[in-house]
Formats: sequence, structure tokens, C-alpha cells
Amino acid sequence: MTETQSQLLLAAQTKVTDNFSNKVKKQFVFHNLDHTRKVAFAAELLAAHYKLNDDDQFVLLIAAWFHDTGFASGRAEDHEKESLRVATEFLKEHDVDQQVIQRIASAIEATRMPQSPVGQVEKILCDADLYHLGTDDFKKLNQLLYKEQVSYFGKDIPKKEWRQRNIEFLENHKYFTDYCQQKLEPKKQENLAALKKKQGKKVPQNPEAEISPFTFEKDTDKTSKGGTKKESENLKNTERGIQTMFRTTSGNHFNLSSMADSKANIMISVNSIIISIVVSVVMGRLEYYPHYIYPTILLLIVCLVATIFAILATRPSISGGKFTEDDIRNKQTNLLFFGNFHRMALDEYHWAMNEMLKDREYLYSSMIKDIYFLGVVLARKYRYLRISYTVFMYGLIASVLAFGATVLIDSYAQ
Repeated sequence: MTETQSQLLLAAQTKVTDNFSNKVKKQFVFHNLDHTRKVAFAAELLAAHYKLNDDDQFVLLIAAWFHDTGFASGRAEDHEKESLRVATEFLKEHDVDQQVIQRIASAIEATRMPQSPVGQVEKILCDADLYHLGTDDFKKLNQLLYKEQVSYFGKDIPKKEWRQRNIEFLENHKYFTDYCQQKLEPKKQENLAALKKKQGKKVPQNPEAEISPFTFEKDTDKTSKGGTKKESENLKNTERGIQTMFRTTSGNHFNLSSMADSKANIMISVNSIIISIVVSVVMGRLEYYPHYIYPTILLLIVCLVATIFAILATRPSISGGKFTEDDIRNKQTNLLFFGNFHRMALDEYHWAMNEMLKDREYLYSSMIKDIYFLGVVLARKYRYLRISYTVFMYGLIASVLAFGATVLIDSYAQ
């Protein structure tokens, strides 16, 4: 890494150390400074193996140090969100580029259970976070995790149930890097076999218990008392209201767009008929009635201008159709509009959509943008339509008056 990156990493280590020493409760005997150091060490080991460049190594190690700082809030649930806040605040104080901050945030978010890494840096961090599963330290560290959860929930967890959770977790877990698959997977399978041997007969999983030993979800007792249940109902009602609003607004925009297209088609058809009649019938007789040349030209110009603006109202415009990984991580691309992805490969679009669906804020932001730009397109359509109808109305009046005046002048001249 560069000297600047090394100094910033050192400052991050100091910040995180102070965070765990003074802010994280002692009940977190697993998710503590020792665990963070182990994850950072494993990340450094994997970074060296894969020969990451300076920027990737910096992102990886900063994310490794900050990934569990959210436990300082005293709540284990959704601690990744608090970790993101702590890391972002620190990085902004040191004027780190926003794109780098976003990459670090994505790496930390990828460690949320179930893990969902995309790039190499995220895969390395996820493997570093669960590195101990494939080591001799698994039994000792698993006991610390057990004590942590017993202390956090304030009630005992039967040992058989705990072992069953770990068995199911290890069976479903997979390392993402080939290094860990080769070096750690065999030992992880040994640890799994030892758990199964000690467990004996499988214990039915408590439906209210966590499937993963790393998942922190409070019991649902509060729900039965009414408080949390009411909040949950209110949240569901709010979500339904939001969905109804988006659906109704999108439907209204679609209907208005269809009406605009219909009006434009009417204008194009009417003017096309008038132009064809003028060209095929009137133009051939102008040599006998030369005084009708100017009214005829005026009518043709009016019809042509009205047709052009009607066509502009329905003329589609398509953007580049490509996006980058950074666009998705920075939430800059609206994936709900085909013009932003029509030139992308299916697997790239599939990944991007999954990223958007995992992020409620990004999803709603995309829907809001979709409605906004539909409105912008509608405004353009109706502006051109108004011009087309205005030109046609006043132009037709002027043309009729011109023909009438010509007839009167011709009659007067005779």
C-alpha cells in the first residue's frame, strides 16, 4: 500500500481498538477486538496470496477492521448497519474518496448473514470473517460464541440445540475463495464430523430459534404483548401504502403516455391525409388557378409543421444501455428502465438486480427515479403535442381565411 494508505490503516486500527476497548460491552466475548484482529490477519494473509493491488488491499483491510464495530451500539441485530456508519464517518473525516468509501461499505455489507459477496475483495473478507471454521480454534471460539449468545439473550440455550444449529450452519456454509476451499474446507469437515458424532440423534430445530449460530434475532415474546406486533402491523400497512402509491402513479403515467400517443397518431393521420390530397389533387390544378398557390403552400407548411411536432412527441429516445459495477454500488443506475441495461449481459444484469433488491433504499430510489423520468418524458410529449395542435388549429384557420380571401379577390377581379 501507499504511505498515505498505510497511515490511514494505522489510524483505523487505533480507532477500532478504542471502539472495542471503551464502547463494546464485555458480554460480547466472541465479537470482540481479538476476533477483529484475527479477521484482519486472515484478510492480510489472503490478500498476499492473491497479490491484491494497493487499492484493493486497502479496501479489504479497512473493511476487516471496521466490520464488527457496530457491536458498540449494544445491539447485535443488524450491527452491520452501525458498522457502516462508524466506518463512513471515520473515512469522511480523513477525506477518503466517495467511491472508495462505497467499496468498503459494500464489503462490510457482504458479511451479513447469509453472506453475499460479489467481487474478489468481498469474497476474501467473508472467508476471513469465518476463517476459524476450518481451523483447530473452532471448538474454543464456538464456545465463546455460545457464551455470548446466552448472555445476550439472557437465557440458556440447550447444548444439543446449539450443536444442531452449528451442524446445519457448517453443512450449508461454503468458502468463496479457492485458497480457503483447499486449505480450510478439509478441517471444517472434520469439525462438522466431530459435532455430528457428539450430537448423535438429530434434535428438531426450534422454529423460533436462529438457524445460524451467528444470527442475532430477539425472541418474539414482545409480539404477543401487543407492542411489537402493532408496530409490525403499522410497518406492513405503510409498505402496502407505498406499493399502492407506486403502482397507481405508474399506472397513471402509463395511461397518460398512451393518451399522448393516441393524440399524436390522430394528428399525424389527419395531416397526412390533408397533405396527400393537396399534393395529388390541388397541386396538379394550380397551373390553371395560379392565384391559389400561396394559400396552398401555407396549408402544406401548417400540416407539415404539425406533423413534425406530432412525430417528435412519439419519437423514442434510448440511452447507452450499459452500466458499470461502480454505478450499481453508488446507486446511480435505474435498473427499472430498459434503456439503462439493454446492452448488458444477462449475468451482469442479474447481479445488479439482486444488489438492488437487497437494498430497500436503492429499490425505492429506483422506483422514484422511474416515476420522475416518466414524468419528464410525458412533459416532453405533451409540450410537442400542444405545439402541434396549436399550429394545426391556427394554421388551419389562417389557410381557410387565405383561400377565402383569394376566392373573394378572384371574384372581385372578374
